[in-house]
Amino acid sequence: MYSTLLVLHSFVRWLVVLSLLTALVRGYQGWFRADVFSKTDYRLRHLTATFAHIQLMIGFLLYFQSPLVAIFRSGDSQSEVPLDIPFFGWMHISLMTLAIVVITVGSALAKRQPSDLAKFRTMAIWFSIGLLIICIAIPWPFSPLVNRPYLRSF
Repeated sequence: MYSTLLVLHSFVRWLVVLSLLTALVRGYQGWFRADVFSKTDYRLRHLTATFAHIQLMIGFLLYFQSPLVAIFRSGDSQSEVPLDIPFFGWMHISLMTLAIVVITVGSALAKRQPSDLAKFRTMAIWFSIGLLIICIAIPWPFSPLVNRPYLRSF
């Protein structure tokens, strides 16, 4: 089951990234062009938040099955703990959860704005903050903390 979740996680992560980037482009376009917030924009906003929630649930399932997190939760204190353990033990899950909360709040606030301009502005700002937090929490291949390849081979 763990390997199936990893494959699903890898697929959904790209759906989150693509929908978030598309929503950001549309949010900034609508904001600066003073466009009408269409049904397509509404669906894109909603779909982005939905993909993010699905990714969060898969992430929680993986978190509680991860061997690295099991080491972190065991509390074995060693003098030389690899950075992977605290990164995945609390930093990654905390920041990704925060990012999804920010995206969710932004989606909800954008939905309730009275004007189209305010909807686009709210969506653009909150989704940008969410994307920034996601980028901070990613184990980039060049990161000094912990690194993973862009595409994992299973």
